[in-house]
This record gives sequence, structure tokens and C-alpha cells, in this order.
Amino acid sequence: MYTFSSRLKTFSLVLIVLGILGIGYSFLTAPKTIEDVEKILKEEEAAHGGHHGAAAHPDAEATVHDAELTPGEGGHQHTTQELHETVPQGDHAVEHAIHDDRGHMENIEKHVTASHDAEAAHADEHHEHLEHVLHQLQNKPWSAVYVAALFFMLLSLGALAFYAIQNAAQAGWSPVLFRVMEAISAYLIPGSVIVFVLLVFGVLHFHHIFIWMDEKVVANDHLLQGKTGYLNGPFFLIRAALFMGGWILYRQYARKNSLLQDDATDNTYYKKNFKASAGFLVFFIVTESIMSWDWIMSVDPHWYSTLFGWYVFASFFVSGITAIAMITLYLKAKGYLEYVNTSHIHDLAKFMFGISVFWTYLWFSQFMLMWYANIPEEVTYYVTRIEEYNLPFFGMVAMNFVFPVLILINTDFKRLSWIVVMAGIIILCGHYLDFYNMIMPATVGDRWFIGAGEIGAILLFLGLFIFVVFTALTKAPLLAKRNPLMEESKHFHY
Repeated sequence: MYTFSSRLKTFSLVLIVLGILGIGYSFLTAPKTIEDVEKILKEEEAAHGGHHGAAAHPDAEATVHDAELTPGEGGHQHTTQELHETVPQGDHAVEHAIHDDRGHMENIEKHVTASHDAEAAHADEHHEHLEHVLHQLQNKPWSAVYVAALFFMLLSLGALAFYAIQNAAQAGWSPVLFRVMEAISAYLIPGSVIVFVLLVFGVLHFHHIFIWMDEKVVANDHLLQGKTGYLNGPFFLIRAALFMGGWILYRQYARKNSLLQDDATDNTYYKKNFKASAGFLVFFIVTESIMSWDWIMSVDPHWYSTLFGWYVFASFFVSGITAIAMITLYLKAKGYLEYVNTSHIHDLAKFMFGISVFWTYLWFSQFMLMWYANIPEEVTYYVTRIEEYNLPFFGMVAMNFVFPVLILINTDFKRLSWIVVMAGIIILCGHYLDFYNMIMPATVGDRWFIGAGEIGAILLFLGLFIFVVFTALTKAPLLAKRNPLMEESKHFHY
């Protein structure tokens, strides 16, 4: 049986506390009013030496000024009434002058009215801009929490999917790793609850991550109006509850059968898990795709990609496999998992390598087709990220493809623990950035930076993940001893 060391437990709790403090600070320092936003923008202007807004619409101001001060002949402004009183009737030249003066005065009034209208329109536009920036800055701490919560929850789902694949395929190499996979999938329960609460907060308008939940926006957007049959709060939450409930149900059922198989006299529970895993994989591949549309793609509801479900799957699937490898190596280093050998680690590293290449194929396919076609509705997704998120966007590609390939392409390197750990850290950080790039541009725009909220959210959910997973490891023996393929797994060498 595994014992959760007090040092690791303390470490996880410290991460949770630091994470809560960082998130709390980011919420406290977020602007609360438009006046706060104006102050922030003025400070930014001063820092960059800019004077934007001070000379806004100078032509309109000049027009008003000139119109008000344009003199009549002789430098005196005459009114139509004055001319009628001072000029004898019947003088056609004077009557003509009166008509000209009347037209001149009407032109002045039109110029003044137009100028006032322009100023009012500019004021409205400025107010809308400030309100937009306010929503972006208020979204920032919420988005930071959402990205980290979703990343760790889907990581555990990726480990569960890998576990189901091993069961359904009746793989002979992996049963010695089953308890590690089951422990990682234990985080799916609290992780799903947290993500679901965040989704509920969106429907209740605590945050503006999902812009299609704002009735004012939908009222002025005919494209969103056409999607309200699918993108609406109640149906959105029903789908989320159904998906999460199905995933958790399979996880609990498979874990229960795995533990019962330890003391069984036949393979009944093993066969139940085989059937359940095959059924779950069908349910998973459908719900995972819809989940990616709902929870990630809909933050930018005008954009869509038919590859997106596979792309998101590849991202969290490789993250789940990487977590399995790293936790296995940690336990092995502490003297547990005696039957795990370098061949098992080599196989896990092969999956890390292979799915990283698969992710890159999907990323490039999606990017290349949209960039080459240059359709405005599609390419704007990448233009925004390249222009405003240049470093995290291309840094993510390097971390998720270049480094894993260079590090893990060598067969011998896949058997070296320190190299697998180094590659694993890069992969996990890279795919966190992947989720960051998918969500932040649509929710905070160009107002992004890595601050207390982002760091705090990572620390909070990393600490919670460690606490839940290693607590689950203490609940059962680390070897699923009565699995019929266990002997093959113990002696797995090549």
C-alpha cells in the first residue's frame, strides 16, 4: 500500500493556499467601474508617452468654432429680423441679401447640430469601448481560473480515456499501471464539479467568458440569434451535466470492478470492465467533441473548425499520458511499483511522442487550411493570436512539437527517467499554454499578461490535483493483482 508522505501532502496544501491568495489578489485588483478603467488607460497612456483622445475629432471642433464666429459683411453678425427692420420694403437687392443671410444662418445651425451629433456619437463610442475593456479586465481572473480548472480536469479525463483504451484493447503491457491511471482519474470528480460551477456562474452572469450568454449582444447579432436553439443557458448546462455524469459514472464503475477483481475467483469483473470500457469509448468520443464546442470553441461563437474536437482531444490526451508517466516514475523512485520496468516507461514515452506528433498534425492542418484560404470569418482567429499573442502562440507550438520530438525521438532516451520527466514538464506546460491560447484571446483580448491570477490558478489546481491523486493512491494496493493479464504485464520486456 502506498503512504502519502507528509512532505508531499504539505507541499500540495501550500500550493493550494498560495493559489487561493493569488486568485484572490487578482479579483480584488480587477477594475470595478468604468472610472477605474479610465484611470488604468490614462496610466498606460502616460507610461507610453501617448496623448490619444486629447485631440479627438479636431475637425468637428473647428467647424463648430468657425460656424459660431463667422461674421457678416463689415465684421458684424446681422440677424434676419434686424435686416427687415432697417431696410425699406421693395428693395430687391436687399431682399436677396436677407435670403442669403437666412441661408447662412441655417447652414450655421446645421453645422452646429452635426457637430453636436458627432460629439455625442463619439462619446457613446468611447463609453462602449470603456465598457468593453471593463468586461475584459473583469474577465481576466475568471478566465485564468477557468483555463487552469479545465486543463487539469481534462487531463484526468485523458488518463481515464487511456485507461479505457487499455481495457477495451486487452493490452498485456499496461495492467501494472492501472492503479496509477485510476488514481489520476479520481481528480475527474472534484475537477468536474469545479468546472460545472464555473459554467453555472457564466449562465448567471457572474462572468462574461461566454459572450453568447449576454442577451444584449445576442439582440444585436443575427448570427448568434440563429444559434440560440443550441447556445442557450439551460441546454448548455444540461449537456454539461450529462457529459460529466457519464464520464464519472464509468470511472466509478470501472474502479469498483477493478477493486472487486482483486479478491474474485474468476474473471467476471474483468469482463464487465471490458464491456463497459468499449461502451464508454463510444460515449466519450461523441461527448468529448461536443464538450470542446461548448466549453472552448463557443467563447468565440462566430468561429468554428470541424477539426476542433480532435484537436482538443489530442491536447488533453497527451497531457493525461504524460501525467501517468511522471507519477509512475515518482512512485518508482520512492520504491513502489516494483514490476514497472524500463520497457513500460519506454511505451509511455512512445505514446507521449506519438500523440505529440498527432497533435502537431491537427494543429498544422487547421492552421494551414484557414490561413491559406484567407476567409475573413476563419482567419481572424489566427490573426488575433499571431498579432496579440505572438510569444505564447508560437512558444506553445515549439513546446508541444519541437522539444518533445527532439527529446524523445531517440529510442534509448525513452528509457531514461530524467529525460522522460524533462519532456513531460515541457509537454504539460506547452498544453496549458495551448488551452490559454484557445480561451484568453476571446475573453480578454489584448489585455492579457501572466499575473497573480494565472500563476495562482495553476498553483491552486496543481496542489488540488496532487492532493486528490495521491490520496486515491492510498486507498488500494498499487497492483491490480487478479487481472488476468497481470503476469504478462509483470514480465513485459522487449
